[in-house]
Amino acid sequence: MTTDTQSQRPEHGPLRRIVGSVFSILQTRLELIGIELAEEKDRLIGIFFLGLAAMMLAAMALVALTALIAIAFWDTYRWQALAAITAAYALAALFCGLKARSGLRNAPLVFQATINEFEKDRELFRKP
Repeated sequence: MTTDTQSQRPEHGPLRRIVGSVFSILQTRLELIGIELAEEKDRLIGIFFLGLAAMMLAAMALVALTALIAIAFWDTYRWQALAAITAAYALAALFCGLKARSGLRNAPLVFQATINEFEKDRELFRKP
């Protein structure tokens, strides 16, 4: 029995090391995915709050500008001034919407570093 156990150990030694290495590589890649996901989450939260603050401040500025223009042209061109402001807002909203859609369509891949590492690993295992 001791000879059978000893003869099996050398056969499983390199295989176990290879399997252990593969699991170690997978663990490292999963940790990288987790780090990238946390970084992406932090980045998106920061952008969201900055965008929200910018929108609130821009809305307040637009309300003030609209009131200022309406008051300035109230006696002479009140309807024309309000129509021009409305058209300007509509064009700006259209521009922003198209720009946002373009930004979403042209966004980079989220886990690009992890994908690159998996590609390197695949190439490493393909080499003889």
